[in-house]
Amino acid sequence: MLLLGTSATLQAGGLMTNTNYHIAFDRMFARGATTEIDAVFSNPAGLAWTYEGFQLSLNFQKPWQNRDIEVNIPGYLGSNFDKKYNGKASAPIVPALFAAYKKDMWAFSAMIGIVGSGGFVEYDEGLPMFEVPIRAMLAQKGVTPGMYAYSSNIKGKQYIYGGQLNITRKINDNFSAAFGIRANYYDGYNRGFVNANAAGTNLIDLRLDCIQRGWGFTPLFSFNYHDDRLTISARYELRTRIATDNDTKELSIFMTGQESATDVKAIAEQLGNANTVAALSQTVGEDMAGKVKSYLPNEETRYDMPSLLSVAVGYEFTEQFRGALEYHFFDDKHAKMAGDRQKTLDHGTHEILAGVEYDINDKFTVSCGGQRTDYGLSDDYQQNTSFACDSYSVGLGGAWNITEKMRLNVSYFCSLYSDYKKDSQEKYQGTPYIGNETYSRTNHVIGIGLDYKF
Repeated sequence: MLLLGTSATLQAGGLMTNTNYHIAFDRMFARGATTEIDAVFSNPAGLAWTYEGFQLSLNFQKPWQNRDIEVNIPGYLGSNFDKKYNGKASAPIVPALFAAYKKDMWAFSAMIGIVGSGGFVEYDEGLPMFEVPIRAMLAQKGVTPGMYAYSSNIKGKQYIYGGQLNITRKINDNFSAAFGIRANYYDGYNRGFVNANAAGTNLIDLRLDCIQRGWGFTPLFSFNYHDDRLTISARYELRTRIATDNDTKELSIFMTGQESATDVKAIAEQLGNANTVAALSQTVGEDMAGKVKSYLPNEETRYDMPSLLSVAVGYEFTEQFRGALEYHFFDDKHAKMAGDRQKTLDHGTHEILAGVEYDINDKFTVSCGGQRTDYGLSDDYQQNTSFACDSYSVGLGGAWNITEKMRLNVSYFCSLYSDYKKDSQEKYQGTPYIGNETYSRTNHVIGIGLDYKF
């Protein structure tokens, strides 16, 4: 039950990877063939055809999202259990900084941003994976729901910060190539409690506060073909291995029948993690001991970022009107996750992106775009603490050339998710009941950014 790996992905992209850093992406999506400042991420090789000199871009985005779980269990404890758990996901203002310098055949560039996940999620009423089995267990002991108060709160944070450097070389009049390296820093936590209390006496009390941090490095390659109005690009990022170590601040378990709470953290520090699991099996049961293992002090958890292949085609139909198509493949099945969840996916993530851009005049540009994301989800992959939903995303916005060297970008995009329903789960959360779960999400992002050419 103590599996609190609650993730909060608020950005566009794969299960662990973001792709929206620059506001131009939010208002057009298909930016894989760009040669402007956002090419620092989307098409580093394309910087061979960018502005001659130094460019800087500062971008800010504000996302907000709901992550809801609805549970229905007919006949649960003699009646129906039908409840919706609302997860409120949020993030502060999310910044990203781009810089590029081009001189003749060479370009050098850098980017800093939140490259994976990015946000907080909180369930004020906890999660069904706690409430359903705990109420069933208490009922077996003759303690019915009306005899006690139940309270729970589960929250998690997940950020992957990244800093990227690229070197671009123009090979000839049509071809260029780039090599880059990105350093990634994972910073997250899992915190929460579950309490069942009767007349001031604890029946159940579970508490966790576990911080996870780790590093990983991503080599990446980019190639670009440019001929008059046509641009074709390809970019490949290698898999990033990120292994986090637990900094467990609190981990304790009290279950009815115990004389006092079990301080799991203290036991682990005394006996070591392997011996702790064996000792816990004698007091709280093998199932609980196995689930606690992931949050013992210094235990390693994997949050790999998958390899990514991006291919894009851009075409300038007229001097004012441009369009692009793009494809992404995130190889999630070969990027190790906590508990080897990647093995349960049907396939890696496929994304198709399209966008158009139109210059109204020398001052104003408008654009719009769309994206389809297919994660290859399965019932075994979806968990209360971490789930995803396939989606269609649409975005729009514009740019204002304040001067010849300064441009302001604004955008809005939203994701339209397909609900994911897990039907007829026998022995739902270890109980003798059959239940259904429906996972749903909403997502909105507004953004503003400023590009400057020196």
